[in-house]
Order: sequence, then structure tokens, then C-alpha cells
Amino acid sequence: MSSFRPFGLTAWLAAPMAAALLMPVSLSPARAQAVAVAPTAPRAANPAPAPQTMPAATSQQESPDQRGLTARAIDKVKQVAKSAGDIFSRVPCLPPKGGAKPMGSLPHVASKLVAGKPVVIVAFGSSSTAGFGASSPDFNYPNRLAGQLRRQYPTADITVVNAGVGGEDAPEMMKRLQKEVIDVHPDLVIWQVGTNAVLRNLDPTDTAKLVEEGITRIQAVGDADIVLVDPQYSPRVTERPESASKMVKLLGHVAELRHVGIFPRFEVMRDWHEKQAIPVESFVISDGLHMNDWGYACFAQLLGDDIIRSVGQIKLGVNVPADVRTYRPM
Repeated sequence: MSSFRPFGLTAWLAAPMAAALLMPVSLSPARAQAVAVAPTAPRAANPAPAPQTMPAATSQQESPDQRGLTARAIDKVKQVAKSAGDIFSRVPCLPPKGGAKPMGSLPHVASKLVAGKPVVIVAFGSSSTAGFGASSPDFNYPNRLAGQLRRQYPTADITVVNAGVGGEDAPEMMKRLQKEVIDVHPDLVIWQVGTNAVLRNLDPTDTAKLVEEGITRIQAVGDADIVLVDPQYSPRVTERPESASKMVKLLGHVAELRHVGIFPRFEVMRDWHEKQAIPVESFVISDGLHMNDWGYACFAQLLGDDIIRSVGQIKLGVNVPADVRTYRPM
């Protein structure tokens, strides 16, 4: 299979982006770093017509050089806008081969969606929750998930809060658990954790203990559903196989012990590469760690499918225990 590097921007950004391409832009160091590692856009095969708001490239006031620059800017906008709309057309987002077991119901958030009540989801984690590696904030996984759920439930009031901070792991996250998770009174907490602990050679047992403590605190003050997300399958993580394997197993054990859900991201991403024959560079950016637009989009899609499945179970009067795993080949 040929390598594919997804990229995208929303179509409504077309006009301001074209203008931005015509003038110098000053970037903050953090933004500059994100831009530096973002995948470059492939050329669209059949670009859509230019937006009506774009200046005409044939204006009599423009020189030939200006017309060429404007045309290239418009073409660039059309390329990335088209790429954003068909991110799964070249590499589809498929569940792991061999079948998928239901994750178990998320009764609180599902019941609220069934009843048409407002739903608050907190995505808690580090840089892969914040969206490092995505070409735009629109394409981080919390925003992708929010879009999927709003399309599925168009009349629902759904809020997805992105509480991801790059570089953090359980010790730092515990310091902001009260303010950024518990005090928000969420219906669902998606807690992505463990990757930075592996990279820092921290003891996975210590991480698991902190995560269990955090889950206990969340459960003590409300009835929010909780889903843990374990580390990503990527070169920087898999070069530490013993630590990564132990972290994955311990987080699974914590989920079972505390009766919460788990999305086994490590195994899902390994399936992409080993069973679906997708090159790693098709879902991980050049730093060998963070996901790209396609990786975030497929992760969000599969996670959203689990939530939608849980709503269907509640409608049918089925309540599957939360400690039944999804995509658990281990």
C-alpha cells in the first residue's frame, strides 16, 4: 500500500487563508512548532470551484506576477479544503480486524442523549488530546468527536471540553483534576494517559495508582461515565516495549477494577499497521510520536461509534457492564 499523508482545513477558512498566503505572518513559538511538524497537503485531484468571496485572478489592476500568486493561493486553499472533506476516501477508517466486542455501556451519557438533555464531555489528557500534530484545531480528536456526535444527534446540546495539556502525565493531571474535570460536572470523562510516563521511564505502577485515585475521586462526587485511553502505538513508544506493554496492561487492570471503560488505542493503532497494512507514517507525524489528521479522525470515529452503540443499547433496555472491553485482542 502506498504511503498517504492526510491533511486538511475546513472549507470556510478558504478566503482568509488565501489572504494570509499573500502576506507575511508572525507565528508564536508554539504555533511555529506545530506548523513545522504538520504534514504537507497533497495536491487535490479535482479541486472545487473557487469561493465567491475570493478576489478575481484576472483583475485588470493586478500584474501577471500578482495574478500568478493569487491563483496559487486560491489553488492551495482548494486543495486543503478538499482534503479535509475526504480524509477517509483514500484510507478508510475500519475497526480492528477479527471483530469488535462492545466496550460496555456508558449509561449516564447515553441516557442523557436518549432523553434529549444537555451533555458535557471532558477530554482529559496530554498533547494527543490537545491535538499536537493536527493541521488545525478543528481536526484534533475532541473536535472530531464533537462533530460526529452532533451529526448523529442533531437536536442534542453536546459540549466537548478539550482539557489536554502537552507534556503532562498522571502526576501533573492530578493537580488539575478538580478544577478541569470534577468542577465541570461532566457526563463523560475520556482520560488519555500513560504515554509521557513511558517516554520518561516512570514506573507504570505509579501511574496506574494515580489514575485509580483520580477515577475514585471522580466517582465519589458524581455519576459520570469514564473511559481510559492508553498510549498510542508509534515509534517513540514502541522503542520502549517493556514499559509500554506494562502501562497498557495496568491501565486495563485499573479500568476493570473500577468498572470503567477503556479504549485500547495502542492495540487499535497496532492493528492499523500490522493487520490493515497501513504505513505508520500514514497516521503518525514525522516526530514518531503524535498522530496526524487521519490518525486523530479515525481514533475519534471509533470512539464515537462506541458512544453511539451505547445509546442504542440504552434505547433497547440493554445495560452491558462497563468492564467488557472493546477491541481487546490481548
